[in-house]
Amino acid sequence: MAWKRNAVPKSIYRRQLATRLSELRAESGKTMSEVAEIIEVNQGTLSRIESGDRGTTPVLVKAMLDCYGVTDPAVREDILDLVRADQAQKQKWWRKYSAVINTTQYGGYLELEAGATSFHSYEPQLFPGLLQTDDYARQVITAMRMDLDAKQIEDLVTVRKNRQKILEGENAPKLWAVIDEAAIRRMADSPEILIPQLERLLEVEPRTNITLQLLPFKAGFHPGLYGSFMLMGFPEPNPELVWVENLTNSVYFDGPQDVGRYTEVFDHLRAAALGPLETRSRIKNMIKEL
Repeated sequence: MAWKRNAVPKSIYRRQLATRLSELRAESGKTMSEVAEIIEVNQGTLSRIESGDRGTTPVLVKAMLDCYGVTDPAVREDILDLVRADQAQKQKWWRKYSAVINTTQYGGYLELEAGATSFHSYEPQLFPGLLQTDDYARQVITAMRMDLDAKQIEDLVTVRKNRQKILEGENAPKLWAVIDEAAIRRMADSPEILIPQLERLLEVEPRTNITLQLLPFKAGFHPGLYGSFMLMGFPEPNPELVWVENLTNSVYFDGPQDVGRYTEVFDHLRAAALGPLETRSRIKNMIKEL
């Protein structure tokens, strides 16, 4: 099983860069040890660059391209753009919240979310973080993270609110969320929080990049009973991956077999769920009931 535990994933740009540099070296016919000797750099450094485990600089990449005989200005500039983009992504807006993010093992997910082009989310107990209101997020974080003080909780609410901006704009990623009815019924005794949260869903649902489906209790047992997960898509040639969280750590799966299994489960869930129009109608009825 291809998985990573408590690791900060590579940026999409670094993964693209690693693939391209590896391909160009192979096309040149040179071994890694030969390249290391020619450009006078440690072979281990080259290996980590080609695997995407470390970033690099324009100066070093130019030396690598010279060694590989890459003279096409367009190709060279495309490669250097990936280097610059990877370096730019190090300037994260959430850095000021690094203490609380590290505490909650949040950083790795934010790295991925920032570069994703699509999300397929299944939530059996909660509304998706990208769609939560501040009051709902505050209630959830307070209940789940008993180890955090009031300031840390507010910091995480702010982070969650800022994350939601990714769904706005012309090139916003697509979000397809399947939400279990339990997520709604769980909050039935707190209409002052639940009603604004349901109204939030109605507010964002008309956006062309957002699709919402409610999985009703009547669907019975289903393959999503293992728990929540997030399928994330990225620009080509980067593969999809799955992010899964539990109490003590977070893991992501990037193997084709693992991603394929979660994709199949998600397809089953959205087939069993109410369609988007029926979901919208059901949410309106729930608001009236409350």
